[in-house]
Amino acid sequence: MNINIICVGKVKESYYREALAEYLKRLSKYCKTEIIEVADEQTPDGCSDREAAIILQKEGDRILSKIAQDSYVIATAIEGKSLSSEQFASLIEDKGIRGVSRIAFIIGGSLGLSDEVKARADMLLSFSKVTFPHQLMRVILTEQIYRAYRIIKGEPYHK
Repeated sequence: MNINIICVGKVKESYYREALAEYLKRLSKYCKTEIIEVADEQTPDGCSDREAAIILQKEGDRILSKIAQDSYVIATAIEGKSLSSEQFASLIEDKGIRGVSRIAFIIGGSLGLSDEVKARADMLLSFSKVTFPHQLMRVILTEQIYRAYRIIKGEPYHK
């Protein structure tokens, strides 16, 4: 399985970079995982709805340009479906069984995702009703993908 994590912006803090590197190293045993970063737009304080729409559109166009045609697309969104770790593992396993060779996970920027990105997604996935910083969300998502593969392989994992 090829897994792409397409996200807006760069990871600035070293502790997030270190955590990501660790989980990517662990994941290499199970699948090919690539993090694809697209440029983020500066969001001015007190930005108007019109400015926010323009920012979402620009970031959304960049995201859409990085999605491979044959990808099963899962966008992280607060209004998405919540899954347990076991259900998440089953989802990934099921896609592999059904012949899906590429999954693209999408993480938006500070304003979220454009309607076009959400429309392209095959699934909207929520990790919580609370909002996480998008840099931290990368770590959470990468850890959950790793956990999913441990579950799929019947290997022990922390519950």
